[in-house]
Amino acid sequence: MLLIDREQPMSYTSAQSGDNYRNWWPHPTMTAFTNDSIDLMERLARDTDNVFNMRQTGYVLATRNEDIDDVLAAVGSGTEVDVISGRQKIRDSFPALAEDIQNVIHIRRAGDISGQQLGQYMLEQVRDAGGKLLDGDVTGIARTTSGKRFDLVVENAHGETIVRARKIVNAAGPFAQHIATMLDTELPIKNVFQQKIAFEDVRGAVPRNMPLTIDMDAKLLDWTDEERELLRDDPEHAYLVDVMPAGTHCRPEGGRHGNWVKLGWAYNTASSEPQRDLANEPRKDPQFPEIVLRGAAAMIPALATYVEFPPSRFSHYGGYYTMTDENWPLIGPMGCDGAYMVAALSGFGSMAACAAGKLCAATICGDKLPPYAGNLSLERFSDTGLMAELTSSSNKGLL
Repeated sequence: MLLIDREQPMSYTSAQSGDNYRNWWPHPTMTAFTNDSIDLMERLARDTDNVFNMRQTGYVLATRNEDIDDVLAAVGSGTEVDVISGRQKIRDSFPALAEDIQNVIHIRRAGDISGQQLGQYMLEQVRDAGGKLLDGDVTGIARTTSGKRFDLVVENAHGETIVRARKIVNAAGPFAQHIATMLDTELPIKNVFQQKIAFEDVRGAVPRNMPLTIDMDAKLLDWTDEERELLRDDPEHAYLVDVMPAGTHCRPEGGRHGNWVKLGWAYNTASSEPQRDLANEPRKDPQFPEIVLRGAAAMIPALATYVEFPPSRFSHYGGYYTMTDENWPLIGPMGCDGAYMVAALSGFGSMAACAAGKLCAATICGDKLPPYAGNLSLERFSDTGLMAELTSSSNKGLL
């Protein structure tokens, strides 16, 4: 096995991971897929003395709605939940939440990991099995004259190398379409840049034992009248005075003895061409830290103080959600004999990596596949009933 990467492994989009996992999805296919991946991660955690810090802390879904039938209906079958209703019970369990939160849904099989440590362990396993790493950029792929091999052109600081392979796997993240194009293949994927911030919570706004907590409600941000008028006159930011989508999320970072917090909000829907240098991504908005803090403060009021007095130590970063319109991955044959893919892992790459790798390997080796394999491959686009169901659904499980 040869792994070709122009960057250091885990240094590009994986480095921007939220490092969370969940089996909460609005469709049983994705629930089964992520359950299998969580099974594999739990086994690895036991075998490695939990080298990648897997913690089953759950997810909290918070809503101001008294009627949560629609929210519960969006929790796919096979996902175990606890429902906490009533202001006093919510305050007792999650005291940081806003007073107007009426219901909390706690997803049991969910939590966080160190994606970097998990990736490092996997790389060690590759090396132990005789696999090698090649630093370089794949700039061309061609069939050999026999048609049974691929010649890959790999360029790096030392020049150009030709790598001959019987089978290839396109796992190029945001550049998956770039690789597919070299084989005259078009993948139904797009790249959407999403941002996060992490900061030192010196005021203790977020309890250290709080699970990843998600605001399930759309909202208007709390601007002053003057700020609202200024934003309305700015075409680039006028959308910020309208109703913003649900999905603001927050969790403590660094364990019980740390004091950092992560915030995210995947409200961008516009696709863009991936940049090699993420700092040059035009959709990286310098106002995002304030925007996400205002959004999160609607759920955790103690965060509002950071809007007026921003944290002195913080990190603003982002990465690409490489995704299909239905927000399901593409794993399996890529439409060219001998070429396979693990692509479109959107914002769930770290949590799905184990099952995705196993599924792709089983496909290549001709092993028995799980029942959901066809749904996660290009085959699903031939299933008109399934695609109609996915297209009509407003809940894509996107965070």
